[in-house]
Amino acid sequence: METKNIILKLRTERGMSQDELADKIMVTRQAVSRWENGDTVPNTDTLKLLSKEFDVSINTLLGEPRKLICQCCGMPIDDSILGRDKDGTLNEEYCKWCYADGTYTYNDMDELIDVCVKNMVNENFTEEQAQSYLKEMLPKLDYWKRYDELSDNGQFEEFKKQLINEINDLHIDGLPRVDKLNALVGKYVNLEYTLPNGRKVKFLDDQKTYLGNQLESEFGGDRCFGILASMDFILVCTYEKDGENPELLIYKKR
Repeated sequence: METKNIILKLRTERGMSQDELADKIMVTRQAVSRWENGDTVPNTDTLKLLSKEFDVSINTLLGEPRKLICQCCGMPIDDSILGRDKDGTLNEEYCKWCYADGTYTYNDMDELIDVCVKNMVNENFTEEQAQSYLKEMLPKLDYWKRYDELSDNGQFEEFKKQLINEINDLHIDGLPRVDKLNALVGKYVNLEYTLPNGRKVKFLDDQKTYLGNQLESEFGGDRCFGILASMDFILVCTYEKDGENPELLIYKKR
């Protein structure tokens, strides 16, 4: 699809007139009309404004001329799983799992490989093959090539260690000692809990990235512990396979 059709589609889907869109991104109605007629294409600065207004990447606005790949884990990415900068702007270089709100979530390549391998193994791709592939591919990606430049000197790792200590200090019966927290996107872990008053509630934002883990209970059985945390809270729950019948144990503000 061409840029002219994409802008028209995004504008009309949101019920906006050309005048309304023009006001929001500080151009004339005539400029919007010229884009939608295919006479001109927005310049780089205007594309950034359109990207923010429509919450789509510049790559999407231009008709997806590039095949985006996360420059940390190597996964193919599209708008639905792009990471975001601190101001909420979509970042076309990283996925939500590797880059959240301006923070790189992986500082250890071996740790990232361990996480990725679990999602890559299948009947045609063994664990050894996945590890070999990642060890060869990851060092070629921009994040790892520029790690010394992009790294936060261990600040995020210290934050994770602090969270792990706070979780372990809760001393929840049956919960094994937590020693690792991974990046998890809210959309995939945003379970709905039933409160004592019967009200059903979700605590997460589907678009945000959190830190968490799943652990089997020390008491055995079919229920697992789920851990989720951020700068603002720690959540501990239990659930059955595939997140069925979740029960909230702790929601603690930090």
